[in-house]
Amino acid sequence: MGGMGCIVRTLGLLGFGLISATFVAPSHAADLPPVAPLPDLRGALAPEAEVSGFYLRGDIGFSNQSVERLSNSLDALGTIEKVNLGFAGAPLAGVGAGYRFGRWFRADVVGEYRSAAAFTGLERYRDARLPLGYGTDEYTASKRELAVLLNGYVDLGNWYGLTPFLGAGVGAVRLTLDNFKDTNVVTQGLAYAKAGSKTNLAWALHAGVGYEVSPNFTVELAYRYLNLGDGKTGTVYNYAGQCGSCEALTFKNVDSHDVKLGLRWAPWAATAPAEQAPLVRRY
Repeated sequence: MGGMGCIVRTLGLLGFGLISATFVAPSHAADLPPVAPLPDLRGALAPEAEVSGFYLRGDIGFSNQSVERLSNSLDALGTIEKVNLGFAGAPLAGVGAGYRFGRWFRADVVGEYRSAAAFTGLERYRDARLPLGYGTDEYTASKRELAVLLNGYVDLGNWYGLTPFLGAGVGAVRLTLDNFKDTNVVTQGLAYAKAGSKTNLAWALHAGVGYEVSPNFTVELAYRYLNLGDGKTGTVYNYAGQCGSCEALTFKNVDSHDVKLGLRWAPWAATAPAEQAPLVRRY
């Protein structure tokens, strides 16, 4: 009997404990604060993507120009040997406006003034009538251009703010030759020509790197090959003011290897967060 009473008391205590837990547990659960929702970090964590837009640009630089040969109808009178033909370097400056089409492609239109570059040259020609059997032509002149180019560029990615790029351009150039003189020491002859201008198709190839100082401001260092076509002097006269064939002298295939420092300013540039997948909570 005593053993049975002990068992009954034990079962009673267990039942009382279960009943108490049933009523007390909701009370404690009600006292817990609600779980705060997780913040939406999509905007804060989203990388910024460049938006297309207009930009303005300015460039300064230096030219390194060359000419293939000089030509006129008198060349047929003797064999011409080119000793040296070349231009001195000269500064250039340009301004323009462009548009960026996303991260990888941009295009601009640039007007450029290429200041006067001094030209010197020496050619020798055979002439059996002369005491030495040949004569010489020592040339001096100056050349300048006005150019307008439509350019397209492909940006090749960005590393630590540096963006290499390649590009090409096409346009028109007004090439002017001035102060032309031809001195023949052997014959003690002199010829000269007034200024002459010629408008040509021009084309260019670009390669360089840009540094993004800010989303609105980029500095670039670039190399450009520019083909300018042919140039012509005015009518060539001798020292007495007479013209034998009364024609101009043609500078064939003028081109230039330019180095430029450019600034690009995009006052309307903006950035926007890239599209992100919705944040999914799992419990």
